[in-house]
Amino acid sequence: MCGMCGLLGGGNHWSNTTAPIAGANARRQRLIQAALANRVLVPFRLKLDDFHGQSFVLSSPTGASELVSDFAQVWRVAERMLGHPLDPLTLYTDDAEPS
Repeated sequence: MCGMCGLLGGGNHWSNTTAPIAGANARRQRLIQAALANRVLVPFRLKLDDFHGQSFVLSSPTGASELVSDFAQVWRVAERMLGHPLDPLTLYTDDAEPS
């Protein structure tokens, strides 16, 4: 997705809605959402950033980055960047190790 489409077209997915948190506006909640996702992505050397409150940018250590329109798409793009499935529920089991 191009940067302009990310600004104009994002925001329609249910995962982009924010629940009211005392003292946090919608932008702050998206930053919190990205920070929590980064706790899962950091073992894979991926980083998620908010993009103008409408989309996210997922970056790899090789310099590759991709604009994603909603939070659910982050995981699909991460799997494509990694070249293998990413299941956050199995990250911390004894037999699973991030690559």
